[in-house]
Amino acid sequence: MMETNKPSIVFMGTPEFALPALKAVHSEFGISAVVTVPDKPKGRGLKLIPSPVKEKALEFGLPVLQPESLSDTLFIEELKSYKPDIILVIAFRILPKEVYSLANLASFNIHASLLPKYRGAAPINWAIINGEKETGLTSFILEDKVDTGNILLQRKIQIPRNATAGDLHDLFMQVSAILAIETCNLLINGNYDLQQQDSSLASSAPKLFREKCKINWNENAENVKNYIHGTSPVPGAWSILDGKTLKIFRVDFAGNSFGQPGEYLIENSELKVNCLQGALTIKELQCEGKKPMPIYDFILGFRAETRGHFE
Repeated sequence: MMETNKPSIVFMGTPEFALPALKAVHSEFGISAVVTVPDKPKGRGLKLIPSPVKEKALEFGLPVLQPESLSDTLFIEELKSYKPDIILVIAFRILPKEVYSLANLASFNIHASLLPKYRGAAPINWAIINGEKETGLTSFILEDKVDTGNILLQRKIQIPRNATAGDLHDLFMQVSAILAIETCNLLINGNYDLQQQDSSLASSAPKLFREKCKINWNENAENVKNYIHGTSPVPGAWSILDGKTLKIFRVDFAGNSFGQPGEYLIENSELKVNCLQGALTIKELQCEGKKPMPIYDFILGFRAETRGHFE
C-alpha cells in the first residue's frame, strides 16, 4: 500500500477516445506527464496537427512527451525522471518492456472488450459484427504479448439495439474514465486479486480496412445488419449503385425478402434492400463526395429507378 501522498501517474494515449479518462484521472489524482504520438502533417499545407490527447494535456498544463520511438534512450530516461507509480495506457502504441516495467506499482491498459475475447485493434467493431449482445471493458496488467496480461477489473455492458460501432465507442469513452479511476485506486490501495486470462477462450479483433468492407447481400439480413453497424462509421461498409460507391451507416429490418439479394425498392420514403434471407431498410448513408445523410434526403435527390440492384 502506498503512503498518503499522491501517486505519480503517467498517462499514455492518442485519440479522442482517451480524453474522458485523461480528464477524470487528472482531476482525481493529478497526472505527472502525458505520452502521445508526434504531431502529424495534415491538409494541403501539411500543417503539423497535435493528437487530441496532446491538446487536452496542454490545456491542463501537463508535460507532454512525444517520442518517435518508445525504445529511444532519451525518452526512457525522461520518463524515469517522473518516477511513475502507475502507467495508464488507453488507445496507444504497444509498449516495450523497458517502458512498462518502469512503473513502481503497475502499468495497465484499458481494452474495449471482455478479455480474452476480441484481442486486437478493433474489439468494438467485431463484437457488433459477430452479433454479440454483451461486451465490456477490461483493465489489465501490461505484458510483452498484446492484450494477454492478468485482468484487474472488468465492466460488462449490454449492447443497445441497433447500436453502431460509433455509438458503442462513445458509450465506452465515458465508462473507461470510471474504470480508469477504479483501477488506479485498486493499485494504490493494493487490495486486488489478478485474474489470469484463459487463452483457450481468446478471439481476435483485427483492424478493418475500407477496401475489404464491401457489403455481401448474399447473407441473411441479420448478418448484413450487424456488418453494416459494426463498421459504422469507420471504415464504413459500402456497396455500388449506378456505378457509384455508397457508404451505408444505419439499417433496420424490413421484413421478408421481395426479390434477389441486392435488389432494392423505393416506396413510401423508404429504401429497402433484399438479402439472402429477409430485407433491410436503409436509414443513413453517404454518397461519393457528399456528407452522410438520412435516407429521406437521399431519396429526394435520387434520379434512378424506384427498383434496381446494388452490386
